[in-house]
Amino acid sequence: MSILNQVIGTIVISTLSFNLGLVFTWPSGTINMFMSNDTKLDRPITESEMNLLGSLSSLAPLISTPVLAYLMDAVGRKHTAVASFIVPVITWVLIATMNKVEVILTAMFIGGLGGGALVVVPVYIGEICQESIRGTMAACTIILYSIGMMVSYIMAGLEYEIVIYSNLSMAVLGVISAVVVLKESPIYLMKKDRQQEAVKTIAYYRKTSLNSKEVLLELESLKRILSPETELQTLSPEQEKLNQEHEIKPKKKESVWQHFKKSPSTRRGLFVSTVIILSIFQGLPALQVYAEPVFTKATPNISTKLGTVLMALVTVIFGVLAGFLSDILGRKPLMTYASMVLGVTCILLGIQLQIQWAPQWVTMCLLFLYAISFTFGAGTVPYVLISEIFLPEVSSIMSMIIIEIGWVVTFLVVFIYQPCEIYLGTGLVFYLFAAFGFALGVFSIFFLPETKGLTVDAIQLLLVRGGKKNVRNNSF
Repeated sequence: MSILNQVIGTIVISTLSFNLGLVFTWPSGTINMFMSNDTKLDRPITESEMNLLGSLSSLAPLISTPVLAYLMDAVGRKHTAVASFIVPVITWVLIATMNKVEVILTAMFIGGLGGGALVVVPVYIGEICQESIRGTMAACTIILYSIGMMVSYIMAGLEYEIVIYSNLSMAVLGVISAVVVLKESPIYLMKKDRQQEAVKTIAYYRKTSLNSKEVLLELESLKRILSPETELQTLSPEQEKLNQEHEIKPKKKESVWQHFKKSPSTRRGLFVSTVIILSIFQGLPALQVYAEPVFTKATPNISTKLGTVLMALVTVIFGVLAGFLSDILGRKPLMTYASMVLGVTCILLGIQLQIQWAPQWVTMCLLFLYAISFTFGAGTVPYVLISEIFLPEVSSIMSMIIIEIGWVVTFLVVFIYQPCEIYLGTGLVFYLFAAFGFALGVFSIFFLPETKGLTVDAIQLLLVRGGKKNVRNNSF
């Protein structure tokens, strides 16, 4: 059984994150030019418009996320992804053809609507990838975002028009690749009683024949996940044997709210995922949006472009490493240790920015370590959890809720960063980031379940038991 098609499918769907990285970090390289008299716009932007330029793309997903979550169940994962790929195309067309400040702000808001795709990407990856590589593949959500961010920083020194048309070309390429490469999720197809199409999708992503043992076993696993209650009881070996020998009658379709009320695993999963997504308060999105001003202030004698590009590069490299480690070490230790390291790093950064106790290259190294620790924990683990922690019948809605909360936090962090830096000072801002780092580290120790290598039904049993081990992996 080959994983090649799973990897290709993951990269293509994660290109949504790549496009998002381009949109989100584009203001970092244009803010200074837009505020100057040499602006490419019809007039220089004001300080309040500058804050909007950086934060509107974080506000827009609050609208698009629930819409895309609905579309995932209504028209399918693939068609929802294709629709999401069209959003950055519209964004860059507007920016390429208009120069009014109001239009640019509108374009950034529209580009932010593509952020709702973060509810599509982890769900789709979790549904096409086998358990052994699920963590690594789910990490591509943040890896491709970081690559998009790095490309945006690198292109910041090019001509304004070259950057815009390059971003537009990459957005169009994303639409084409999604239409050509992606197959519909087998879970969506099974939920719509399209079993033969589901078999073809499974065979395609496993690179095996339609009648192979792997396909038949996975098909039976999907039927079992979608049909019986898998979370409220631990079956004895005799009961499991009987269930395998006799066809299980499908349960009555119930609403998400009915499922939520009767499902302790879903409630606990929502609680854990909500707290973990709050790790965004550790602050890296603000540093990414305002990277050039931050590096200019923190390391005035070191090239700002060098600092921003290197930060994006280490985020990409360690994002890949974090994906592998999530499947080797597990999600819990990764989140715990990364959050603790981030807390210590932010304290050192805060002191350095206040009293300059070390040379500027130390400041840059601490900023890189801050980005690395965020990537290992808050930048990777929440998206891995979203892809695996919920049962298929509620995964779209539950993922939507978590991503919505994540975007609210991202908007708040980006929008208030500049005012906090002005009135409190950069050092104190990093102390606040440190507090959130330590808090999430402690939470992870006591409440975050270890889901590495478990099937979705085994994860439900783990959640019901409060994260305690000794849960059998009920895969066939």
